Amino acid sequence: MKLLVVEDEDGLRETIVSFLEEEGYQCEQATRLNVALNKVSDYEYDCVLVDIGLPDGSGLQLIREIKKIAPTTGVLVISARNSLDDKVAGLELGADDYLAKPFHLAELNARIKSILRRVKYDGKIEVNIERLKILPESRQVFFDNEAVALTKKEFDLLAFFAANANRVLTKESIAEHLWGDFADAADTFDFVYSQIKNLRRKLLEKTGVDYFKNVYGIGYMFQTDKA
Repeated sequence: MKLLVVEDEDGLRETIVSFLEEEGYQCEQATRLNVALNKVSDYEYDCVLVDIGLPDGSGLQLIREIKKIAPTTGVLVISARNSLDDKVAGLELGADDYLAKPFHLAELNARIKSILRRVKYDGKIEVNIERLKILPESRQVFFDNEAVALTKKEFDLLAFFAANANRVLTKESIAEHLWGDFADAADTFDFVYSQIKNLRRKLLEKTGVDYFKNVYGIGYMFQTDKA
């Protein structure tokens, strides 16, 4: 899952990013409102952590923009301002939750997981595709209750496809979701093809089902009605 952490306090931001990356998230960061606005305009995120008090403006403006251009993106407000007005303003603009500083990182992680369940998996803690079971929070995959061994990138790829089942995903969107800003520097998308090829082979060997459909010139589709 891909997160954007918008926080101008360097120590806190670095601590949050380090912790969340250890938990398996892909994180990008911004310290100013204008940078964050550019990022949400150019890239897609599963969840954005927004500090209200930014040096060049209010995080409320960012929430408004996120919900305008990507309404299914989760938003968690993290702010030292614990006033009712700020909390209500953020929630009324579409934020999914509010966490006041200081907070425990374990609670932050729990709030993020709760948001992702609601916005990506309709509140479910697991995704079932016939006999295939995906557990996003524990990052596990099972077929007939037998574990399917995947690398971190392969699991991220499967979770991304499962959250967008039966929709065509472009190679550009897949690359950007899995590699973030680094994808912009790539000359080709061969690395996307390689990851999909490996994931496709592992699932086919374990399940006997080819879930992936190549959409010529565009990208790929994960077909859940193949099982």
